[in-house]
Parts: sequence; structure tokens; C-alpha cells
Amino acid sequence: MTSSPSSFKNAGKNPTKTEFVAPDEERMKLAKKVLEKLGEIIDPEIGIDLVSLGLVYKVEIDNLGRAILTMTLTTPLCPLSDSIENAIAHTLWGTVSQFKVDWTFSPLWSVENISQDGVEQLRALGAGI
Repeated sequence: MTSSPSSFKNAGKNPTKTEFVAPDEERMKLAKKVLEKLGEIIDPEIGIDLVSLGLVYKVEIDNLGRAILTMTLTTPLCPLSDSIENAIAHTLWGTVSQFKVDWTFSPLWSVENISQDGVEQLRALGAGI
């Protein structure tokens, strides 16, 4: 990802609402567990978790219990997508049998996507919000 944006004044104005897709209630619970686990992964450059940053657009669990994640990055030129996928693999180990990340840049990420929890994390890190 890129280094922290110089201005976070619009942070949290339009937080990402992750979409869940699952064929039944059991798999819906699994989708929510996957999102919870993704919240444990810290963005290596900004220093707050992927979910609070608003990078996770959709978590889908198929009939076989595999996760399909629709995610974005803070910039299309982010050199850390492989590193983030490795962190996802490590974090989801034992939660789902397989996962796939569909990277998208539509819509593009902005600081407005950060959740209120993410805003608090940034303040704790000294960001001028």
C-alpha cells in the first residue's frame, strides 16, 4: 500500500459496509467469522487493520465453504498485494478450506472508507484527524 495519506480530514465520512453472500445461515456465520479474522490483519504501511481501513467490500462463502473475498487496496499501484494475500492465508488457516481474493479498484478506495474504529486507530497513531 502507499504511505499514510497526508490528510485524513474526510476519514470515516462514508465507511465501507462489507457485503456478505452465503447460501445458508451456517455459511453466513462463517462469512462473518472470516471478516472478523480479516480484522486481525494490520495494513503494513498505514498501521490499522484491513477491515477498519475499509478494504473488504464483500465476503462470499460458496456451497463448499470456500471464501471469495472482494477487496481493494489503497492504491492500484500497491506493491504489497502478495504480502497481504499471504497474511490472509495465514490468518484464515483452519477457518476456511480455501480462499480467493478478487482485487478490484471499483470503487477506488479513499480515506472516507475508513470506519469509525479505524479513525480512532489513526488518532492513536498520531494522525491529524
